[in-house]
Amino acid sequence: MFPLADHKDRYGLANELHARPFPPVSAPAVAAYLAVKRPSDAAKRDRSADRAHLIELLDRFGAPHPQPDASHYYGQIGRHHLKWESHTEFVTYTVFMDGLADRPFDPSKFDVFPEDWVARAPGVRMTSALIQIQEQPPEEVMMHAIADWFVAESVAVSWVLDRAAIVMGDFRIDPAGHMRFSVFVAPGTGRRRTGRIVQRICEIETYKSMSMLGLNRARRLHARLGVLDGELSRVVQEMGQGEDAASTLDELLSISAELEDLMARNSFRFGATQAYRAIVNQRIEVLREERFNGRQTWREFMMRRYDPAMRTVESAETQLTAMAQRAKRAGDLLRTRVDVERSAQNQALLESMDKRAQLQLRLQETVEGLSVVAISYYAVSLASYFAYPLTGWMGISKGMLTAMLTLPVVVLVWMMVRRIRHSIDK
Repeated sequence: MFPLADHKDRYGLANELHARPFPPVSAPAVAAYLAVKRPSDAAKRDRSADRAHLIELLDRFGAPHPQPDASHYYGQIGRHHLKWESHTEFVTYTVFMDGLADRPFDPSKFDVFPEDWVARAPGVRMTSALIQIQEQPPEEVMMHAIADWFVAESVAVSWVLDRAAIVMGDFRIDPAGHMRFSVFVAPGTGRRRTGRIVQRICEIETYKSMSMLGLNRARRLHARLGVLDGELSRVVQEMGQGEDAASTLDELLSISAELEDLMARNSFRFGATQAYRAIVNQRIEVLREERFNGRQTWREFMMRRYDPAMRTVESAETQLTAMAQRAKRAGDLLRTRVDVERSAQNQALLESMDKRAQLQLRLQETVEGLSVVAISYYAVSLASYFAYPLTGWMGISKGMLTAMLTLPVVVLVWMMVRRIRHSIDK
């Protein structure tokens, strides 16, 4: 027994690397593939509903149930084999059926999914496909099949995995509502390798469809951003013309708030689109395509039809980010303008306060002068009353005595008031 305790998630994380093995497939066979997604907030869905829906299908055939909280299941249902996977936004069902139908891409193969069971699916169909797997016939037969089964203008055909098989499809929905793909397996190709090719086809189709969800979102966003761009440009122009800062700020805040809301509502979808796009390109890369008889490869098809759509999504995301940054810069400029205006107002206020202080000082000096006069008047009167008895002894009149006392008393009062003011100032 190793003495060190394991991290609680060690085994789960290690087993996750082996949770989705490739199904073994022998030619001839048909794979019926179905991807189901919740219409909105699929990443936050109740995954127990997906598992309950799977168990309902397994119970129809008496098949064993998956492990609790399993994200993958592979087992036999009746005469066929079912592969189920739970992903971030969707779940997939792939039923592998031995042998081919009497007619190519017979939609009755989807009858393996009971109609009432499909109707109760916790979501909507994101994509569905019929994949025919058969041994390679002569080249003339394959060329005839390409002409009969697919639209010539969009069909993509390639050798894959060092010429282990030829894969073909036109990525169009047929009258029955399904995509059509065909795999012609070269002699000697093993069941695991065939299953890996089929799995890659399913992944390319599913992640392509999921990433395309961002296209309509991007188109709607482009239309709204065009309107907001005009409004933002007008607000910035008004800022340069000295319009009222308060009304300009209200408009700018409204635009910035809407841009932030658009970013919040679209960030997950745009991020998911880029992630799905990377998976599509990676899955095509690992197929190691080689051109077949001058036909366009799957990579060329994606480059011509798929990549422009992804660039539209990328453009919308870039434009949204750029406009949010423009609004932020405009807000910074407006705040600078408001700060400058406030500084000017504060300067004017300080000057006004300085003038008021000077006026108050003058008023105070005036009041002090008046106070000296008033106090001196009463002080001289009091001093005269005290000194009147001395007039007889000194031989002077009362008027002369009052005149002699006036100047010293005024000086004393003035010095007293000045001293009091100095003590207050300190």
